Amino acid sequence: MNILGRIGATGALTTVAVLISIATLAYAAFDGTPGEDSPEAGFARDMSVHHAQAVEMAQIAQQKTNDEQVRNLASDIALTQQAQIGQMQGMLSVWGLPVSGSGERMQWMGMETEGRMLGMASPEELNELRNAEGEEADELFLRLMIPHHQAAVPMAEAVIERSDNEAVTNLAESIIASQKAEIQNMRDLLDRKGGKPPEDSSQSMGGMQMDGDE
Repeated sequence: MNILGRIGATGALTTVAVLISIATLAYAAFDGTPGEDSPEAGFARDMSVHHAQAVEMAQIAQQKTNDEQVRNLASDIALTQQAQIGQMQGMLSVWGLPVSGSGERMQWMGMETEGRMLGMASPEELNELRNAEGEEADELFLRLMIPHHQAAVPMAEAVIERSDNEAVTNLAESIIASQKAEIQNMRDLLDRKGGKPPEDSSQSMGGMQMDGDE
């Protein structure tokens, strides 16, 4: 695809993302008003933070890679997750709630954490990605993003179990679908490059007892 075609495609994706955000906010406005300590508010806040790091890593990978498949994947992640951040922050605004809450991360799902949420890269890992080049950067990006995506899936599943807000559950379902598809894509790319996939981060979360579990 030439540069004009790529710009046109990016613009189209951005337009679609804006339309989806408007539709999501319309649902949110007429589907009840979650409170400050609700699962919906906790999910929107925590997933926004989680997504923000994914966008950051994807943008770094876009600049570092020479692999067209990795570049396309990183572009898709950055566009999709930035749009979803906009939807979640828009929901909070519609509900009259601040973007940041006073509680600990993941408290809404019975898994308080004072540090990084599961799957998130450490500052040292992010610096390593920033300093890597070429194939090394590609492999590191994939090895960081796979567990990042894996950890987001149980978070989305948790809000589906706890919420009857259609806007929230629809968004969570779309996050699950897109991230599972991208996980498989990243595993395939890593395998092509001869890298070993990281352990499944969702197992760490899935093995912990959460409020509401039997």
